[in-house]
Amino acid sequence: MLPKDFISPFPGLEEALAEEPAVSVRVNRAKGIAVPHGAKTVAWCPSGFWLGDRPQFTWDPALHQGLYYVQDASSMITTLAVKQAVSLLGLTSGVLLLDACAAPGGKTIAAIDALPPGSMAVANEYVPGRAAILAENLAKWGSPAKMVTRGDTARFRRLPGTFDIVMADVPCSGEGMFRKDPEAVRQWTPALVEECAARQREIVANLWETLREGGIFIYSTCTFNRTENEDMLAWLLAEYPDGIHIPLDIPDGWGPVTTDGCTHFVPGRVRGEGLTIFMVSKGVPGSGMRQQPSRRASSADRNRKSKKTSAPVSPECFRWLDSGEEYDIRDENGRIVAVPTLWSAQVKEMSGKLDVVGCGLELATVKGRDVIPSQSLALSTALRRGAFPEVTVDYAAAVAYLRREAVAMPDGTPRGFVLLTYGGYPLGFVKNIGNRANNLYPAEWRILSTHIPPVPPSVV
Repeated sequence: MLPKDFISPFPGLEEALAEEPAVSVRVNRAKGIAVPHGAKTVAWCPSGFWLGDRPQFTWDPALHQGLYYVQDASSMITTLAVKQAVSLLGLTSGVLLLDACAAPGGKTIAAIDALPPGSMAVANEYVPGRAAILAENLAKWGSPAKMVTRGDTARFRRLPGTFDIVMADVPCSGEGMFRKDPEAVRQWTPALVEECAARQREIVANLWETLREGGIFIYSTCTFNRTENEDMLAWLLAEYPDGIHIPLDIPDGWGPVTTDGCTHFVPGRVRGEGLTIFMVSKGVPGSGMRQQPSRRASSADRNRKSKKTSAPVSPECFRWLDSGEEYDIRDENGRIVAVPTLWSAQVKEMSGKLDVVGCGLELATVKGRDVIPSQSLALSTALRRGAFPEVTVDYAAAVAYLRREAVAMPDGTPRGFVLLTYGGYPLGFVKNIGNRANNLYPAEWRILSTHIPPVPPSVV
């Protein structure tokens, strides 16, 4: 049942919301995963496909390995929007993107998939708990060129003209979630719409400052009404005379509806939930420049010692990474972190002005004389396979590992840190000490449920 005062802006919407929602996922092509043969691919996202039903995703190791991500098909439009923005910017590498309202991370992942080589994504979330979930999901996806921050978007006013692309899936009245979330139905009122619109204008004003001249702003909501969409676009263009509306290039046969510059994904017309999106450039797309990344980090910088730590960066950390990219590797108070050298200067500047949850790739933590490889390294696309001894585990052992239980090592397994693999892909680290192996899976990531399915889920 829809809220009492809700008036559907699209014919047939109420009937469509009574149907079962579709289930879709996107595969991680950076890890070599392809859409399964015969699957129905999402038209606007070649990496996305629909499932016939909803499996118990929690019990699929491939999900925790970052081989796919569960994402509504409508949200996958982010990939196409970012690709179009990159094309308009005329950039073939080195794009700096901000996803300002990013948790749980699906749209950041979609953006990362669309960025050209040598790019970097900054993902921000206001709610601390959701920022932790965001960091976990991005770590599993595996890109080392990322930064996760938390806090109000007003902080980004400290970084004027910094980003080539700014995305904001702004907090909204949630009309597009009526089918999936009964709480969205219960809390909806006309007053909530107005309250959300006021907050959205504040967010847009904050983020417009951090967008560089010629950059592109991608705005989205999971709601249908004009107040939070078409009226927001009109307000933005009136408030900022340098703003230029950029139509989203969507073929007619795909199903979305465009009204007054906003593209709506409407249940019943697309196999997905409600979403609205528009794009605006700050001046002519691609005009102007932001400060280009500096490559001045030296080898001495990469091996420098933090004043608050007791050990320099271990040389072995350099051998853990694929040699395809240069990294600034540093010890940050007991955490060994690798940042693409290309972005070292920008990372330093942003770190001084934002509340950073994590940046780049966490390689390891230092505990006494031990340098303990991190789960982020195990799941990173930058991991050099062969850097650690590997042991292949079966489904039962993989689930035990993800529950942070003991996992037995076969005879002959070397002592020390061992990379477990499942299905040919990294699962995580253990430390083999001979009579047992210590499970190094992060405690905060472990599976808590005890209802293990009799048959392993199979998605990719």
